[in-house]
Amino acid sequence: MEKQQNRVELKTSDRAEFPGARKIGPADPRERIEVTVTLRRGSAPSAFPSLDELGATAPSARQHLTREEFAAQHGASAPDIAKIRAFAAQCGLQVVRESPERRSVFLAGTVEAFSKAFSVQLNRYQRAKGTFRCRTGTLQIPAELDGIIEGVFGLDNRPQAQTHFRIRKNPAGKVRAQAAGDSYTPLVVAQAYDFPGGTDGTGQCVGILELGGGYNSADLADYFKGLGISSPKITVVPVDGGSNSPTGDPNGPDGEVELDIEVVGAIAPAAQIAMYFTTNTDQGFLDALTTAVHDTTNRPSIISISWGGPESSWTQQALNSFNSACQDAATMGVTVLAASGDSGSTDGSADNSPTVDFPASCPYVVGCGGTRLTLSGTKISSEVVWNDLSSGEGATGGGVSGFFALPTYQQSA
Repeated sequence: MEKQQNRVELKTSDRAEFPGARKIGPADPRERIEVTVTLRRGSAPSAFPSLDELGATAPSARQHLTREEFAAQHGASAPDIAKIRAFAAQCGLQVVRESPERRSVFLAGTVEAFSKAFSVQLNRYQRAKGTFRCRTGTLQIPAELDGIIEGVFGLDNRPQAQTHFRIRKNPAGKVRAQAAGDSYTPLVVAQAYDFPGGTDGTGQCVGILELGGGYNSADLADYFKGLGISSPKITVVPVDGGSNSPTGDPNGPDGEVELDIEVVGAIAPAAQIAMYFTTNTDQGFLDALTTAVHDTTNRPSIISISWGGPESSWTQQALNSFNSACQDAATMGVTVLAASGDSGSTDGSADNSPTVDFPASCPYVVGCGGTRLTLSGTKISSEVVWNDLSSGEGATGGGVSGFFALPTYQQSA
């Protein structure tokens, strides 16, 4: 640690207290943890297409990079990675692996070593759902790494996001045993929206990010049998220790996991589905996203995200790193879709103030809100924004980001 006197703030790393949690003491200094360090692109900023440039031409006319071309042109540079490797050795940390294409270096070590490396105090916080390791304030990094390191994730493992789905209740507050009269299968909804006939997803892979829970193969088989179609091919991709781990509670994350698979599998039954299971932390979420975006094995062309949290609850480094990963996706022709939340204009924020949901608010993401749909036969007779807040059953999220500038293509809307 002798050469670390000249240190600077990683200004984007500022983190607030854990809302609704109680600090119970310092983290165990001997606990071993793994941290993700994200780096700048190896290419000059001018060499990377902007949002306006990506939106200037029709998707079919754009020249997208392959994942291999992207890694070669825009991945983290070897000299930058070497500097992180040297920093890790100096601080008694181990380099677990390096991923130039994801611009990520994964370090392992004790809480004590990481605390010294980044000049941070890690504490334990308790909430009804468990105990978590948290930090507050900004991190410190060596001055020679300023501009190279863009984010440090994993020191803090508080829950970052929640699922975005609702199980409708009857007036007595009980979950309905059967589908309501205005409920439709994905096949019916696809027909109402004139989803192209004969399009079954052949040759495509849809990536789905999940931050908990899992699916039961027997449940899925029963569902697709009821629709009269075959179950889709599913590949599980574990990220940061995540796994297909159903809890048995359909009201919990299992409901989200199976819903996601059922919708994709019904509309695109021939598509491969890659399930990226990870932990519900900003580190796990980001690592799952970058894994999917740069996956050269499954190669998803679409990434679906039904998890998120109030934009105001994220660190600036997380907002930047997620946005950068989604920008990577856009240059490779990968479409990222994210649910816009189901708690109305406040998005369940701690102070109940208006905010949008992230990552749906990312400029490179298609944010997907909810509507109440009524059909007459196979045609839409009515469609209005979903808003059942008066009955305590939620409402779609949406709005204008408080962090990202309004894209030019929306400024005259």
